[in-house]
Amino acid sequence: MVVGWRWWWWFGLVAAAAAVCGVSGGDVTYDGRSLIINGQRKLLFSGSIHYPRSTPDMWHSLISKSKQGGLDAIDTYVFWNLHEPEPGQYDFSGRRDIVRFIKEVQAQGLYVCLRIGPFIEAEWSYGGLPFWLHDVPGIVFRSDNEPFKYYMQNFTTKIVNMMKSEKLFASQGGPIILSQIENEYQNVEKAFHETGPPYVRWAASMAAGLETGVPWVMCKQDDAPDPVINACNGMRCAETFVGPNSPNKPAIWTENWTHFYDIYGNITKIRSPEDIAYQVALFIVKMNGSFINYYMYHGGTNFGRNASAFIITSYYDQAPLDEYGLIRQPKWGHLQELHAAVKLCSETLLNGVQSNFSLGVLQEAYVYTRENGECAAFLLNRDGGHGANIQFRNRTYQLPPKSISILPDCRTVAFNTAKVSTQFGTRTRQPAVKLDKTEMWEKWNEIIPIFDNTSIRSNSLLEQMNTTKDSSDYLWYIVSYQQTEESKSEITVNSRGHLLRAFVNGVQIGSGHGFFRNQGFTVKTTIPLISGVNDISLLSVMVGLPDSGAHMERRASGVQSVSIQENQVFKNLTISSWGYQVGLFGEKLQLYTEEGTNKAIWCNLNSSSSQPLTWYKSKFDAPGGNDPLTLNLGSMGKGEAWVNGQSIGRYWISFHNPDGSPSQIWYHVPRSFLKPKDNLLVLFEEEGGNPTGISVDTVSITKVCGHITDSNPPPLISWKRETLSRNTSEIHHERRPKIHLHCPPKKYISKILFASFGSPFGDCESYALGKCHSTNSTAIVEKACLGKKKCSVPWSNKRFGGDPCPGTRKDLLIEAQCQ
Repeated sequence: MVVGWRWWWWFGLVAAAAAVCGVSGGDVTYDGRSLIINGQRKLLFSGSIHYPRSTPDMWHSLISKSKQGGLDAIDTYVFWNLHEPEPGQYDFSGRRDIVRFIKEVQAQGLYVCLRIGPFIEAEWSYGGLPFWLHDVPGIVFRSDNEPFKYYMQNFTTKIVNMMKSEKLFASQGGPIILSQIENEYQNVEKAFHETGPPYVRWAASMAAGLETGVPWVMCKQDDAPDPVINACNGMRCAETFVGPNSPNKPAIWTENWTHFYDIYGNITKIRSPEDIAYQVALFIVKMNGSFINYYMYHGGTNFGRNASAFIITSYYDQAPLDEYGLIRQPKWGHLQELHAAVKLCSETLLNGVQSNFSLGVLQEAYVYTRENGECAAFLLNRDGGHGANIQFRNRTYQLPPKSISILPDCRTVAFNTAKVSTQFGTRTRQPAVKLDKTEMWEKWNEIIPIFDNTSIRSNSLLEQMNTTKDSSDYLWYIVSYQQTEESKSEITVNSRGHLLRAFVNGVQIGSGHGFFRNQGFTVKTTIPLISGVNDISLLSVMVGLPDSGAHMERRASGVQSVSIQENQVFKNLTISSWGYQVGLFGEKLQLYTEEGTNKAIWCNLNSSSSQPLTWYKSKFDAPGGNDPLTLNLGSMGKGEAWVNGQSIGRYWISFHNPDGSPSQIWYHVPRSFLKPKDNLLVLFEEEGGNPTGISVDTVSITKVCGHITDSNPPPLISWKRETLSRNTSEIHHERRPKIHLHCPPKKYISKILFASFGSPFGDCESYALGKCHSTNSTAIVEKACLGKKKCSVPWSNKRFGGDPCPGTRKDLLIEAQCQ
């Protein structure tokens, strides 16, 4: 207990010092080693949190957990399309309140990296550009084009002046220490030919001319003009980054991807905490990296229609803080340990002399020394398949495959990137409100338009985005087709994306959709035609606007061609007279609002009937407690959901991954969206679905687990600096690995589900007793942990009553239930 208290006392001093530094402002400059704030070099860890992908009531907790995780700064994009939905009309309310967000960061003593863009990509609708730009005469996005530069400079200046008026730049005493202009432009620059390079130079000059008093960066722009710093995005910037383009610029990693964004139809790819930690440590020593930003640290939710094409509503759920803001272990904890280990020797790293030398074919040492005798070392094993025993300063060290050991004193391993000592967490969703009775639901069938009722007409097929102006995902293409007698013909519809539902005389006769990388598709199906006039109504559906690539203003979507074949006679309807309806009738009525629901006559839900294009509504009371809430839509097909008039996003349950499972079933409902009682839930369902399968679930961490061996470094909490009665600080430490278990707030360890000191099979995801097992393992762990919020159990033969199997490597594996 004394050791723990002394650590937290020391950690508290460090955190307090960071807080003071974080809000004090002052000059921000840089050289070839690092950013320099108030004359002090800084090695900074940052994390991306996007304010509109969360809610204001979440911001304090998200930032606090980021700080606890060892971050020094919060990074965010600025979302132009949210803030300027119409030219000159600005909105900074609610989730758009960027000033409030930055001030919350400042209040908690962290810095801010403000990535203005204003093109941001970010898997966000239109890359953050407002769609009205599309209609500016003569505009060419992101090029040396006067109309685009005019509006880009207007918005960038607006944001900078807003920050200045609130004194939020570090030069004014605020937290903003970095700003970004443009975003990954090098990826598309060649497509703009001779207009690309002058645009880069203009953007850099324009930004610098705004005189913020803090440096600007351009990510993925190797030739960023002075004084703008070129930065790296990616997962392996220590290996892919060309480095600063000037010896006077520091190495900055603006996006270290903690996950892979998820798309409809793809299996989630997980990036391990071990790999993230390895790449961070390698970037620090190989590239002299001094600023690393995790993208994302909290992913959040793509509320409304803000996700870009084929991106699911949940964003970077596998980040250190999950979609709901819960700590994701072991990713959060492993990186926290990494940050603490680096901070133990950051002064030596920043101000010492580096030398590196070989320890083997694929092994290397990076050593930093100072004149006062301080020494720090990073021992690297590049071999991804084999561990290595190496000699360093007359000591033997074991390096696991593809790992880096950090020795803050050049003697003792404080951290190894491949050795996860922090706990694992199990996230559980439990139904709190079941909407499983038909009497709980009402429905309203969307009206399928006919040609005679359309007000927009054209003798050609219109491009969808240019027609809807991003006011809706939906565009109806309707044509009247004259038939002399009943017949069965074949219709062929070619679409540029994303999804199409075909109706003839009000009956759905076919559908089809594209994919993320191949958005075009063809629907070919038999259609029953009646004698006389047939209304062919094609509902073209977009699943988000594009977010990247050159010349987005030229992108096209929607129906491209239509033909009918009857008795081997081909009839091209592409150049026929077409009628159009932008959006759904239910959208015009705003059926998703309390007021809008009164504008329609709703019917009782008949459990035996299910048809496409149906609106459903129900009401529910808010579940008690503070756990995050989510809507289980696993019984539905495709559509959008609203709670009390606020869209919680698109859903597409029926689009399965290759393994046969949906890309996303649960949809975040922030508690700030809710009232205590009678919350209105509305869904627009394209395919039919079964709303009685919907439930409102709570989300919580219900189990924690730890798994260590005698080779795990001790937790960083066993390190402390003592300066009493000394002129120089020394680092002291315990040498016993420990499992630290910690339940979430207001939960306690209620049961030990598994405990074994010996040779248990598996890991925290799947385990079983091995041949070697200390029989009193459970009793010892129960005594140490039951009824407590947190507990520590050391790896120790003595603690478990002696060595249960001499000569055998022993693991300690514990899983506990939190209630």
